[in-house]
Amino acid sequence: MSKAFTKEDGPDEPVLVRHRPTLPEGTPNYVTASRLRALRAELSEAPPSQRRLELERLIGAAVVAPPPADRDEIRVGAHVKLRGADEVIRQVQLVGVDEADPAAGLIAFVAPLARALLGRRAGDSVTVRAPRGDEELEIVAVSYDDAG
Repeated sequence: MSKAFTKEDGPDEPVLVRHRPTLPEGTPNYVTASRLRALRAELSEAPPSQRRLELERLIGAAVVAPPPADRDEIRVGAHVKLRGADEVIRQVQLVGVDEADPAAGLIAFVAPLARALLGRRAGDSVTVRAPRGDEELEIVAVSYDDAG
């Protein structure tokens, strides 16, 4: 291969671009308090760069989700245990769109599952449209981080 087609300034690293759910017009960019702390810590160590500008933009647009008046009600930041028809318990946390990672159980508050859960409580059931058809889920427990 010609030298013109090789990169000599370091190993090739894949560029990871995570899908960011779109916020509906007029919807605040809610984040959890822990996410805002992490963004600020990252900014304090970031050199002047395009990434620094992106961090400043994220922090400027971030709205920390208010703590729920009723800690039994599902809001942004809630950890929710769910049981499906297969009786398997799974846990998700409702988070901001920039911190969502479905594989890790971090669900954006605008995602269909999160929208079905918002405002509900332990003992409620919700129906969520899934790729394999509608899925009935029972809310087993709701909790919040104490370190807001």
